[in-house]
Amino acid sequence: MRIIAGQWRGKVLVAPPGSTTRPTAERARQALFNRIEHADWSPGLQGAVVLDLFAGTGALGLEALSRGATHATFVERNPAALKALRANIAACRCADRVHVVAGDASRPAYAGPLLTLLFADPPYRTGAAVLALASLPDAALAPDAVAIIETAHDEAVAPPSGWRLVDVRSYGAARTTVLARA
Repeated sequence: MRIIAGQWRGKVLVAPPGSTTRPTAERARQALFNRIEHADWSPGLQGAVVLDLFAGTGALGLEALSRGATHATFVERNPAALKALRANIAACRCADRVHVVAGDASRPAYAGPLLTLLFADPPYRTGAAVLALASLPDAALAPDAVAIIETAHDEAVAPPSGWRLVDVRSYGAARTTVLARA
């Protein structure tokens, strides 16, 4: 697994052993970031403030930073994933642009600049991403904030209050659902 584009293009990322962390496939990440860079619903990546929930290796947030985001907060509770995440941040030499929260991503406590781009890749079939979005205070979100949720290919996402569905795509075993602020 590696960073696909931007200043860290080609940088190899480590993942913890076992199957508890399920990194987004490179082809799916490439397609997703192409959509983020070109879709009319997107706030764009330049200057974005990112929240990467259920971060795992941090591949989504690090890809966003590599492509022009200014800051990313990563939330992860699995110790092996946190170790890999911290190693990947160190490899990209971006510790000054990130904040790592070792905690429950389904109930994130966030205090920082207004979020413009949120990624949520929870364990499949838990509904944890919707719970996490519903838990974020409106004051933490930019008016044009977008949330991208990865689920199983047959798992539907019902937008929580304050969000609307703007795009859904499937990539093999995974589906990405894009929600925008209502």
